[in-house]
Amino acid sequence: MPDESTDWVVLKFGGTSVSTRREWDTIVRLAREHLDDGARPFVVCSAVSGVTRTLKRLLEAALQDEHEPVLDEIRRTHLDLADALDVDGEALLDEYFEELEQLALGASLTKQINSPFRARVLGLGELMSTTLGAAYFEQQGLTADWQDARQILRAEHDPRAPERQRYLAATCHHEPDPALQQNLAGSDADLALTQGFIAGTESGETALLGWGGSDTSAAYFAAKLEAERLEIWTDVPGLFTANPREIPSARLLRQLDYEEAQELATTGAKVLHPRCIDPVQQAGIPLHVRSTQEPDLSGTVVTGGAATAGAQVKGIATRRDLTLVSMDTLGMWQEVGFLADAFAAFKEYDLSVDLVATSETNVTVSLDPATDDRPRPGVVDALVNDLKDFCDARAQAACASISLVGHNIRSVLHELGPALEVFDEQNVYLTTQASNDLNLTFVIDEAQVTRLLRELHAQLFDARGEDTLFGPTWRELHDEAERSPPVGPAWWKNRREDLLDAADESAPAFVYDERTLREAAHSARETLPAVDRMLYALKANAHPDVLRIFEEAGLGFECVSPGEIERVRSVFPDLDPDRILFTPNFAPREEYAFGLENAGVVTLDNMHPLEHWSDLFEDREVFLRLDPGRGRGHHEHVRTAGPEAKFGIAPDELDRCQELLQDAGATVVGLHAHLGSGIKRPRTWTETAVFLAEHAERFPAAHIVNVGGGLGVAERPGGVHLDLDDVNEHLARFRRAHPDLEVWMEPGRFLVASAGVLLARVTQKKRKEAVQYVGVETGMNSLIRPALYGGYHRIVNLSRLDDPPAQLAEVVGPICESGDVLGHSRRLPATEEGDVLLVANAGAYGRVMSSRYNLRDPAGEVMLRAEEEAESSGGCDRRLTDR
Repeated sequence: MPDESTDWVVLKFGGTSVSTRREWDTIVRLAREHLDDGARPFVVCSAVSGVTRTLKRLLEAALQDEHEPVLDEIRRTHLDLADALDVDGEALLDEYFEELEQLALGASLTKQINSPFRARVLGLGELMSTTLGAAYFEQQGLTADWQDARQILRAEHDPRAPERQRYLAATCHHEPDPALQQNLAGSDADLALTQGFIAGTESGETALLGWGGSDTSAAYFAAKLEAERLEIWTDVPGLFTANPREIPSARLLRQLDYEEAQELATTGAKVLHPRCIDPVQQAGIPLHVRSTQEPDLSGTVVTGGAATAGAQVKGIATRRDLTLVSMDTLGMWQEVGFLADAFAAFKEYDLSVDLVATSETNVTVSLDPATDDRPRPGVVDALVNDLKDFCDARAQAACASISLVGHNIRSVLHELGPALEVFDEQNVYLTTQASNDLNLTFVIDEAQVTRLLRELHAQLFDARGEDTLFGPTWRELHDEAERSPPVGPAWWKNRREDLLDAADESAPAFVYDERTLREAAHSARETLPAVDRMLYALKANAHPDVLRIFEEAGLGFECVSPGEIERVRSVFPDLDPDRILFTPNFAPREEYAFGLENAGVVTLDNMHPLEHWSDLFEDREVFLRLDPGRGRGHHEHVRTAGPEAKFGIAPDELDRCQELLQDAGATVVGLHAHLGSGIKRPRTWTETAVFLAEHAERFPAAHIVNVGGGLGVAERPGGVHLDLDDVNEHLARFRRAHPDLEVWMEPGRFLVASAGVLLARVTQKKRKEAVQYVGVETGMNSLIRPALYGGYHRIVNLSRLDDPPAQLAEVVGPICESGDVLGHSRRLPATEEGDVLLVANAGAYGRVMSSRYNLRDPAGEVMLRAEEEAESSGGCDRRLTDR
């Protein structure tokens, strides 16, 4: 039994940190370590990852009487976790499942959901996760005093505040609470366990602390307990100079003061919720940010005594999906009350203003994107319309902000000049310098933010070494992972000599491994039995030997051009046309005619062909590509759904589409949707299938739902592939609910990316001040993904594979463009002219996207036969295509 020590340590764990057995084992380990150190753990947990969003979907589905599948999804998520934890999920959570079912049924009957009701439903996620957690602690030999956060945290009551704010974005009192401290200290339990995100109202109802409010909950608890420290455990080991997922050269910030951490959180750093700083700052409690995936890393410490190290930029934060509202009028000059009238309009529409810039004749503001609930459709248009009564107002969507954060920014503006040249020839819509002298912010086109972030960070931080403030880079922290094999078979390590021979004969060259390709196709077929037909997306890699391997594995082919169909036909003259799907986009009439004659079925993704070439489709069976309204993927250029993407038919156009189909005499046999590329969320394809199934009811002959591709590939060291077993489990549930529908899928990059590498010899080396460059013989003319998408590819020196890292280098090509960079800040051994560099994960969208820019030939292609076949034939067979 623990003593009655009041040395509390509050540990907060987010959704990703409570979603697997492995993460819960880490939580148990950390609790034991604090107990061994004489401290009492007070554990605060979020809902299981994704559950709060699923609860939001449950409410939306209930209004349409379609809540049962979502209820089943919530139940399965928690029961699967319970099984992994070896606890009785049914017995522990049955009461919550029944409550959810009753609440959803009530919403479906009344068709009304007010803020108190919404808070009650969304708060159940934390109650369920902590109930499972308490049982697991007990199983592991630790007694947990489960506390209902709604009985501890009391939401401040402001009758003037709108209901939505009082219930969905509440604030709480956080003065020291002696009664709570005494109650917990007298418990025989080893630790206390409670929920983040939720609090109680004066009347005993559930209130929420705003989206992402679990950090704030933990800060409230720490202040009430006068804790020794607060630890925020998340999926990154601290705050960095930029988002390390985007900028691998971002450096860990070892220490920050409260104001700097607050500013980084407010301007876009996702690691901390902006409201969690104030309670611990007032109480003088140190805040530690650490990673459950890497619990041995020290992370970032936020305190009032952290050295500022003088005036300098500490980090760069970005926010996307901003909307600007600009108000022009000469009437505001020396006019009393103009701003009051303008901002009253924003208040009327419940829109929060963030950034503000003014001149004598203009006021421009950004709408606060911090909340999860974006403005309702049409609200911004209505606001602009109202503002036009006293000014010329206009809205600018699809913007993003870049903020330079640090103490005394104004005093170092003269030093920032070279870095700010990255904004040359950019549309900078708004610039603000914070009155607290902690940030300098620029608002630009969202499409440019990733590139500008990368360039700014390179200017400000890439040449900086480690010191007491700036720690190692994200990549250096993962140096062990950098040297270890990537996820999946590190075939190129095992075939190093063959690859060096290929480089001697053919470099620069893309090299593909036959065994890896066969294993990828076999794994996809075996792991996804819920998929009736798998079609390889030819645009990823059209090498004839790649096609032969996939055809032998039973895959069909998805083609997007006549040239791709002709490639398939030339390799397989006798192939059944039903194994070819043609999916053109904004193609001319003759391409549709060609596809109808040479492919099994053609997909229509807009109505123009039906309106103008209806004779082509008489007595034809077709697919329709629909737009689900929102894309996914690792970069805006690969998201293929939503109003900003050119693909697909919007559902509200289907009435007109049905008329055109009937007039043309065409029959719809399948519906198709594709959200984007690089998706790692396993239930994405099931959600797409559900969307298509809903609309398939319009078309009596439709019996196929094609859920597209975009299956995510592990790119960075330590990354993971998409879990195909999880994808299949979700799709299998869909199949059971829709036994009359076939499911098709179109994997492309997932099958070929890791099977290919790009080999290129080093041509030159150069150092400019602190920046080291390593040049190779080919660049963006062969592999454009890094320049086009910001795509990451691991790069190693194949000639010196076992040598230790000795430098950070920019790996660049010979193309006359600043963007011709294959890799930023890569750790390489001492590298010399003639060494062969290997660029991994280059099997997809490499040669097929290459060009002869600068009149330089791109890399050719080589296929390495499986080793046992190569040995039986007396060598390693390599087949080189034309350059």
